[in-house]
Amino acid sequence: MPSLDQLPRIALQHAPTPLEPMPRLTAALGGPQLWIKRDDCTGLALGGNKVRKLEFLLGEALARGADTIITAGGPQSNHARQTAAAAAKLGLDCVLILTDAVAGRDPTYHTNGNLLLDELFGARIELHPGTADPDAELARAAEQCRAEGGTPYIIPIGGSNALGMMGYVDAARELLAQAKAQGVGITHVALASGSGGTHAGLALGLALGGSTAPAIGYCISRTSQEQRPRVAALLQAGSALLGVASPLSGDDVVLEDGVVGEGYGLPTDGMVEALRLAAAQEALLLDPVYTGKAMAGLIAGIRAGRFRPDDVVVFLHTGGAPSLFAYPDAFPIHWGE
Repeated sequence: MPSLDQLPRIALQHAPTPLEPMPRLTAALGGPQLWIKRDDCTGLALGGNKVRKLEFLLGEALARGADTIITAGGPQSNHARQTAAAAAKLGLDCVLILTDAVAGRDPTYHTNGNLLLDELFGARIELHPGTADPDAELARAAEQCRAEGGTPYIIPIGGSNALGMMGYVDAARELLAQAKAQGVGITHVALASGSGGTHAGLALGLALGGSTAPAIGYCISRTSQEQRPRVAALLQAGSALLGVASPLSGDDVVLEDGVVGEGYGLPTDGMVEALRLAAAQEALLLDPVYTGKAMAGLIAGIRAGRFRPDDVVVFLHTGGAPSLFAYPDAFPIHWGE
């Protein structure tokens, strides 16, 4: 994949991130062999997957002479947090368009977690109703920036476009090299599938690297029927950017339903159980929105017998632990119990 290395890119992450076994969780669930790719350890702003995308996106932004980065997400967006941090590190202004679409949250949802970090990184935060059109608001903010003499660069929600997903094409290359060096025969990779760029990039990178392991995406914000065309379109766009024929079609995208519950960002019993189990067995901190629900899906699949005992499943930890502090109602303290 020579063209991947020729794309504009800046160094922001701590890489390679660890590939580690999870023996206690494996034993607690009775197999298969569970491993974890620790992209919660990418370093920037308490880590997470978005920094891999931002290396490419901000590489292009700097090449274009941008001085203001504008992006969108929810109030507890991990992508917004890492974008604000990267902008601060690079001396760029940052505007965050946050749409408040998760109802019924504890008051700390609007005062703690990722939002607190956004403030510390000096981003200009705009909070809009959940009914707002993020794309329209991004365009408005960019026009306002130009009117004020700035040079904006818009990053889509989650950094999920053809260029952003290159971060996970590269991550797949890193993962396969680690697996080979450590003698890990990966049969499946499991992850949360949200805005789609991480899922598409990882699936494309695995296929281009010669792996037949499917990237199983657990749908944390919409149904698999709605998610499939998003991931498929990114696969095609990413392949085109790399100048290769896509090795995967929309039918090859592996998606699982059953974890979103009542909606994006809303707690589920499965998420709470998965998060507590990962913490108690492996001292791993998952998050309530993405990795907690994806792990709940993986656990449900294991219990339903969807994996063989000798399968080797790598769970991609995409970070997000700061949002734990915005969900105290989901994790009450059991005093003296």
